[in-house]
Amino acid sequence: MKKKKADYTHLSANQPIGIFDSGVGGLTVAKEIKRLLPNEDLIYFGDTKHLPYGEKSREAIVGYSTKITQFLLEKNCKAIVIACNSATANALKEVQDLVEEKVPVIDVINPVAEKVSYEIHNNVGVIATKATVNSGLYKKSIRKHNKFIKVDELATPLLVPAIEEGFKNHPITHSIIYNYLSNSKLKNIETLILGCTHYPLLIDEIKQYYGNRVRVIDSPNIVANQLKMILDKHNLLNEENHKPTYQFFLSDITKNFEKISKKFFGKSIDLEHKVL
Repeated sequence: MKKKKADYTHLSANQPIGIFDSGVGGLTVAKEIKRLLPNEDLIYFGDTKHLPYGEKSREAIVGYSTKITQFLLEKNCKAIVIACNSATANALKEVQDLVEEKVPVIDVINPVAEKVSYEIHNNVGVIATKATVNSGLYKKSIRKHNKFIKVDELATPLLVPAIEEGFKNHPITHSIIYNYLSNSKLKNIETLILGCTHYPLLIDEIKQYYGNRVRVIDSPNIVANQLKMILDKHNLLNEENHKPTYQFFLSDITKNFEKISKKFFGKSIDLEHKVL
């Protein structure tokens, strides 16, 4: 059966964009969206009560993701950005089924995989959570576009807890990064995809490890550009010159989320506790 073409004519450009993640990682995507689309209102849901998603079962991730998506739909969002690789890898289809093409859904794996497959023709490494690596979605998505690229994926589960605990630029994190990146699976890579939206918070330390030997992919920028392209295609870019609003809902308010969100979005933002 031919897939029905998405119709977004019922949506309005001045509706907000919904973004969700298990914690602070999705803020790297939200920050890029804010930079690239400065007129857009954003609603962010951080499921900090249940992080890290990478250690959860597929069923649990699907449950969390669909509940959050329903909440963002009720908030009248014109697009849903799954700013979490583990949620994308395990619950993308379920989120799309729930949305029923009423609004566009942008994930963090497929745009990155497509761009990498067309621009890069060497060995690619992916570091991600266990849930993302176990799904194999990066390898499948990249090789769907270019079957000649060799893709090696490595689960790096200690990085998300370290980031959520605020151990950026810390000897503990340096040690974890060194141990993971020196793994033999990544020995011959020339490109590295940070397959978790938390990891760009450590991008300087990761680049420092490699020097100029390995290209590190900036996933949040790719995702933000994909969102812009889709909204523009459907005449949903908000071009009003107004002061945008940023709403943050958290299932558990943490000091580290408060610190990073205020660094990215300004000290006047409010965090609202919301358990779904």
